[in-house]
Amino acid sequence: MTSAEPAPAASRMATGLPLPSSISLHRDALFLDFDGTLAEIAPSPDLVAFTPQARAVLETLVQCFSGAVAIVTGRQVSEIDHHLAPLKLPVSALYGLVHRASDGAISDLRPPGTLVARASAVLKDFVEQHPGLLLELKGQTIALHYRARPEMGHACRAAARAALDGEKGLKLIDGKMVVEIAPAEADKGRGVLTFLDEPPFFGRRPVYIGDDVSDEAAFKVALELGGIAIKIGRGRTAAPHRAIDNADILQWLHAVSVTGMRKVG
Repeated sequence: MTSAEPAPAASRMATGLPLPSSISLHRDALFLDFDGTLAEIAPSPDLVAFTPQARAVLETLVQCFSGAVAIVTGRQVSEIDHHLAPLKLPVSALYGLVHRASDGAISDLRPPGTLVARASAVLKDFVEQHPGLLLELKGQTIALHYRARPEMGHACRAAARAALDGEKGLKLIDGKMVVEIAPAEADKGRGVLTFLDEPPFFGRRPVYIGDDVSDEAAFKVALELGGIAIKIGRGRTAAPHRAIDNADILQWLHAVSVTGMRKVG
């Protein structure tokens, strides 16, 4: 077992995953969600642990794909940098609203507006009335987490809809133990398309891996472009392939890098 190979053993790899040999290190590009994909979901966002095994796999993939590896996430760029350090990868953050290219240039595709600020004020009052909930203000988006109060899911979604107040410039993004309010144009698929117009991603086939409802837009983009979409865990999805969990996909990603290097050699 190499330092980049995570436990558990390869025998637990899901049969719903494509063969590692079907992925080309020279013609494909990897687009990876963070929470639930590279790291397990935690009780709160700040408690997420990016393991040394996951970092080793990611470092190897970046080398193998000649840098054509990007993170596509609802988190902020600074949070991804904190978890991945010392790695500093291309990132599509806040559902495609903030973009950091491979050369490090950051584009804020939509500055924070008053609509999001008004919605956050409404949700602050709601959170104060219900201990255990967490309101995360990200500038362009707002996340209402109920991981510590799973029974509050329905009430949180209702509160978020009320905070929207019919505003067409905003939308709800329903995720795992979280509901978010974001500008209507927030879309992970948009993030993938932006990367595919720039090096080192240009001309490559997209391989997108994610675990949540917000990843469906990126799955659709990948499939429309002849790429591969992999869903982690249960739930309805457009992705043709499925992994069991976070450990399963890390094992598969390691196998992709090993198989690809053997083909090169």
